[in-house]
Amino acid sequence: MAKKPSEIQIPIKPIYSLLDEAVAKRGQKPALDFLGRQWSYQRLGEFVDRAAAGFRALGVKRDVRVGLHLPNTPYYVICYFAILKAGGTVVNFNPLYVERELAQQIKDSDTSIMVTMDLDALYSKLSPLLGKGSLQKLVVCKMTQILSPTKSLLFKVFKRKDLAKVASDARVIGFEQLIKTGTIQAPAGIDPKTEIAVLQYTGGTTGVPKGAVLTHGNLTANVEQLRLLVNAPDRDDESMMCALPFFHVFGMTVAMLLGVRFNAELILLPRFEVEQVLKTMQKKRPTMFPGVPTIYIALNRAIKAHGGKLKFDSIRYCISGGAPLPLEVQQEFMQLTGCKLVEGYGLSETSPVATCNPFDGENREGSIGLPLAGTVIEFHSLDDPRKLVKQGERGEVCVRGPQVMAGYWHQPEATKDVMIDGALRTGDVGYADPDGYIHIVDRVKDLIICSGYNVYPRVIEDALYSHPAVAEAVVIGIPDAYRGQSPKAFVKIKDGKKLTAEMLKTYLATQLSKIEMPHEIEFRSELPRTLIGKFSKKALLEEELAKTGRRV
Repeated sequence: MAKKPSEIQIPIKPIYSLLDEAVAKRGQKPALDFLGRQWSYQRLGEFVDRAAAGFRALGVKRDVRVGLHLPNTPYYVICYFAILKAGGTVVNFNPLYVERELAQQIKDSDTSIMVTMDLDALYSKLSPLLGKGSLQKLVVCKMTQILSPTKSLLFKVFKRKDLAKVASDARVIGFEQLIKTGTIQAPAGIDPKTEIAVLQYTGGTTGVPKGAVLTHGNLTANVEQLRLLVNAPDRDDESMMCALPFFHVFGMTVAMLLGVRFNAELILLPRFEVEQVLKTMQKKRPTMFPGVPTIYIALNRAIKAHGGKLKFDSIRYCISGGAPLPLEVQQEFMQLTGCKLVEGYGLSETSPVATCNPFDGENREGSIGLPLAGTVIEFHSLDDPRKLVKQGERGEVCVRGPQVMAGYWHQPEATKDVMIDGALRTGDVGYADPDGYIHIVDRVKDLIICSGYNVYPRVIEDALYSHPAVAEAVVIGIPDAYRGQSPKAFVKIKDGKKLTAEMLKTYLATQLSKIEMPHEIEFRSELPRTLIGKFSKKALLEEELAKTGRRV
């Protein structure tokens, strides 16, 4: 008799062992492709070992946190594995963050070393923070060193203005200097169940930034769960299209780590540009392609614009996550490409995947699929979270499994609030149908899912309130055909003050990342309130949905 998913034992191991095994097994096979330049697994492994020695010389060991402030480049992959091999902890930083947001996360995580690039858009936001608080060193990687000779020359000539003027400072270490120390062995005696690998910052459903503590075991367990889901034979020709950013937990696990587990070539794209993705797909012929709904929406439009002349027959596995996948988008993508696209579900706190529709079974309409191997999905009463609801009834979705985080970094009360008897409370309401497929029907909190990213109304509201002309502000998520949801701000101006939407957006550009910028700003003389005087987001949402004929 076949085992139930919850009964399957999932092996766990240190994350760097995934790369070590790939190097030993497929050393001469391509590991990375960055804009046409390739690195073999053997070469990648050598760079990782040398960078690990460099990090160790900088003081990286257990309980030392190193930030990665990088787009998808070979530097991210090298430094990620090197930090872990040196015994440290990776802290992922969104390169789109403004200086204020970077400073907050550096302080909370106690990050002492940061890895970035010599691009002005990145370096200029970090250099003012060096020496303030915990940040004591910057490792700066050169863009031109990872390009082909021709592209490097063209970049120097035509993109010179994009390069930062890197300070001559003993606290600023070049990547070339970092890798000159030698090589090291991985730390002995590591317990993957308890050793912290990554702090993945998320506001959960509250908007208050919290570092989800992901152990080596959490992440390697999720990789193994995904490998079992794909259920693919061992092949020499796997390649992973990496359009998802690695600083996002979905891209980190489902693209980078799973790709390494399959000994696949990682096709790195520094950012998502639809035409570049299509061109790369035609040239590189990837076999695996994870994405968020926004990516598939953009591809659908572009594929139709190309008149169906593009080929996608190399792709065997497409998985969508990060936000709900509209059925019409899924069906259109499969019709246009002939690729099977399945939807999964999870959170940063689950490393991130908890459920997914099967690749070799029914892809059930409107469902986020079945629990991954070793995973239990429970439904707890909304009135009494310690009680389970009956089969088929709606309740708060709670997750048990080896991929569930160890807790929130230095926030025991927040951890206590989100964990119940060892199960993670997701804040989502759902149910299981008679066949065990999970369906999400509502979100308990006000979290906005925009292009697969968590956008927190409170963060935007705080930025709005910091403007001297803003008296009151409320932010909600409104339907967006492209992004899934977009933030909309409702603002009341102080008496005697003048303010326009353009003026306010100009101000917010210094306070928020682009993904957090309100798509719409509406000024009102009064904002709706509940009977007890709180702002009524429900009333505003009802108004917005009424415009489209929908209901809350």
